[in-house]
Amino acid sequence: MLSHDRVWAAIDALAERYSLSASGLAKRAGLDSTAFNKSKRLSSDGRPRWPSTESLAKIIEATGASLDEFTGLIEGRAGAGHAASIARRSSVPLLGFAQAGAGGFFDDAGFPAGQGWDLVELPAQSTESSYALQVQGDSMLPLYRNGDVLIVEPGAVTRKGDRVVVKTTSGEVMAKVLERQTVRSIALVSLNPDHPDRDIPMRDVEWVARIVWASQ
Repeated sequence: MLSHDRVWAAIDALAERYSLSASGLAKRAGLDSTAFNKSKRLSSDGRPRWPSTESLAKIIEATGASLDEFTGLIEGRAGAGHAASIARRSSVPLLGFAQAGAGGFFDDAGFPAGQGWDLVELPAQSTESSYALQVQGDSMLPLYRNGDVLIVEPGAVTRKGDRVVVKTTSGEVMAKVLERQTVRSIALVSLNPDHPDRDIPMRDVEWVARIVWASQ
């Protein structure tokens, strides 16, 4: 039976499964960090407050969970959902942002190549071509912190508002939000307000890859 308590318990269980707090899960999904606080689960007059379907869709996408896994948590089928989660875990190549700017790690299309990659296993939406980049420094605060791992999908279709990693022909590697991309240039919005937005001619762009998951 679908109930207010079970839906909120499933959100808590999903956060725990992916080693997150309720606020961490909300932040990863692009929601206000207080969206899933216990104080938000009842209105001021004591009536149950339900999470929106949009919020649920965002946390499912952000964690890489399936709808069946989430409904399993609501229905108490945690064992089956957990098995499915483990089955989706995969090892992907891992490289630091600083190393990513050097030559020899990528082919011309931005796919992993050469030696020097480590491996990391993460519960994420990944394919055989996915790889991981580890954030170094504070240039991506407040969204990504030093040490966070980003799962990147080269070749994926990118749209306005997507978080992307871009490498320039000069070896600069950056994570930003895609504002616009044409045959002539790409406009990027900085994740950190202390760093400038960028408008880069496409002739100076080596590759663009979409960020599909991030550990936090």
